[in-house]
Amino acid sequence: MTEGARRDKFSLPDDYPERVYAGWLGKVIGVRHGGNIEQWTQERIERAFGEITEYVHHFKNFAADDDTNGPLFFLRALEDYTHTREITPEQMGLAWLNYAPEGHGFFWWGGYGKSTEHTAYVNLRNGIMAPESGSIRRNGATVAEQIGGQIFSETWGLIAPGQPVLAAEYACKMASVSHDGEGKYGGMFVAACVAAAFIEVEIEEIIEAGLSVIPASSRYAEMTRDVMRIYRERPADWRQGFAYVHENYGYDKYPGVCHIIPNAAVVVLSLLYGEGDFSRSINICNMCGWDTDCNVANVGTILGVKNGLQGMDAAWRKPINDFLCCSSVIGSLNILDLPWCASYIARFGYLLSEQPVPEAWRFILDTDRIRCHFEYPGSTHAFKTEADHGVEASILNVADKAYSGTRSLRIMFDKVNSGCGYRTYLQTYYGPEDFNDSRYDPAFSPILYPGQTVACKAMVPSGTPDPMLARLYVHDCNSGHTYYGPKTMLLPNQWESLEFRVPQLHGACLDRAGVEWIPLQARYASMIAYLDDFEIGGAPDYTLDFSKERIERWNGVHQEVSQLTYLRGIWTLEEGELSASYAGEPAEAYTGQLHWSDLDIEAELVPKLGHAHMINFRVQGAIRSYAFGLGGSGAKAVLLKNDNGYRELASWPYAWRHGDSYKLVVKMRGNHFAMHINDDLVLEFTDDDRPYGKGMVGFSSHENSHTHYKYLTVHGAGDRILNGEACE
Repeated sequence: MTEGARRDKFSLPDDYPERVYAGWLGKVIGVRHGGNIEQWTQERIERAFGEITEYVHHFKNFAADDDTNGPLFFLRALEDYTHTREITPEQMGLAWLNYAPEGHGFFWWGGYGKSTEHTAYVNLRNGIMAPESGSIRRNGATVAEQIGGQIFSETWGLIAPGQPVLAAEYACKMASVSHDGEGKYGGMFVAACVAAAFIEVEIEEIIEAGLSVIPASSRYAEMTRDVMRIYRERPADWRQGFAYVHENYGYDKYPGVCHIIPNAAVVVLSLLYGEGDFSRSINICNMCGWDTDCNVANVGTILGVKNGLQGMDAAWRKPINDFLCCSSVIGSLNILDLPWCASYIARFGYLLSEQPVPEAWRFILDTDRIRCHFEYPGSTHAFKTEADHGVEASILNVADKAYSGTRSLRIMFDKVNSGCGYRTYLQTYYGPEDFNDSRYDPAFSPILYPGQTVACKAMVPSGTPDPMLARLYVHDCNSGHTYYGPKTMLLPNQWESLEFRVPQLHGACLDRAGVEWIPLQARYASMIAYLDDFEIGGAPDYTLDFSKERIERWNGVHQEVSQLTYLRGIWTLEEGELSASYAGEPAEAYTGQLHWSDLDIEAELVPKLGHAHMINFRVQGAIRSYAFGLGGSGAKAVLLKNDNGYRELASWPYAWRHGDSYKLVVKMRGNHFAMHINDDLVLEFTDDDRPYGKGMVGFSSHENSHTHYKYLTVHGAGDRILNGEACE
């Protein structure tokens, strides 16, 4: 290992965020590449595909996967607790409880004692905190040494570039939530390899960095050195190397569903035989079989960091289009673009290194709002085009034009006619029809709401049809209506600002936001336009009307109420109302965005059965929120706080009855809350004990209750705005 890898402090490279983007992109490519042949044998893959040189399956959009859920959401422990080395395994375990739905989505819920993650989650829910939750002493070696510790650990290397020891330290803590022994060493090894890939040139040096952080006597280290030996002896043919791996480290040698050692052997083999080439390495890894999505993702991350974006063929990137689907309890964080992910990850790298973010990267790494800046080379932020009548369209990230920074998105339509609209848009809500399957049970809340503002910069170059109009628009998939902002005349080579505050809407679900380009004097002419700094922000102002929502049917067992994600319980629609029930723990469901702060929310609910019927606010996940509503067996109004378990903050006598309707209102101002029932102020409370300052909104039915909800209205401070025009 080089001296730079041993230093406690490492100066981040100038292109650090871009290298993070390349690494995370490599991870996502790997998951997609191996997703549909997971657990196939090498023989079966050979029979079906022969020599693999490209994606073996194609998707409308690739659905959620545990390989991307885990590393991205577990990283949030550093935001929720501390980013320093003082963070504990227990705090990382709390991140599991906060972001993973219970029993669906996110992980493979294969049963206690069979699925390592399922086992760890149940332990955590029952007060067995990390690292005990994942220990061999608690769960046995078979459960503790499956593959999960390895597949969730790349982000720890991405935030510790050039510091494999530090990366392994974070990975060790997180892996210990669910794994131990060889399972934990795998997480440390992969994180260290990713960290070393920022500075090392040779593959064997990267592997040595991984070996340096785990016990030399471990089975993992012995296997790795054995595979390195075989590569040196038989370097010409990876199939000869894999034959050795299959004979000496095959699935038949290890217990459990998906042991870490066979799959780690494939990762090491692919890195060596691929000789540093991104495409060759991930293709070899996929052709080896076994846990393909996990293994190819490990290899893709390491080589994405090592080679950068220039080492990644565009054919791997284009089908992804920068889109990432997740399946956490935070529905608006289940619709992500890869530049946002890279920026979120890279922010921690600067924090850990105690280095300031360079001026050129500051606005890019600002992830507090949705901002499509196109500054990562080749990035599209998941934008798409829409045109009718056989018009061909394309988008391309370019460096020849930019409003801010150095890059923008170029949009081309091959033939346009005057008076017609040609659209470039960001999809802001997804449903079952947008995917081929329901892999890991995704569910969504929109990333755009009525009342919020959409803004961007737009420009047309000389030579495109002139004059040209442009206007922002949003589409409501519930009503089918499109709402437009004001039109702006675009002059050649001049950037213009477009802005549209979406009107207050009742019963809407906004699934698209974009720009409509309208040529005024053109006939079968080609059109080029540029888009930059596309942003969504501001407070919401809308009503979620459950008579206008729907059950989204992914398959027979995966069905979701539109716009909601749920933690646990039965959530469905009955007679135009949202119905919630569960036995034991509260049934909970959420919508909205994590950064919402001072809001007024109003909901009408009907207590059907049981003793506690609530609305939630400042929801930061499954174990952090407030709940206000009816409690005390028909005798009081209550305010609860969830801090890994609900406790009562305040109550007031209030008589209520099953079957009656109640209008609940919460007005949030900082840490002070005013709560009303049927227009009567019943509670005021100021939380001075670690208050939650922002979060989503939602619903919860406690104490074995059954509750109906008719609507939820959400709006921020200030007057409502009613601009905008709608058309069919």
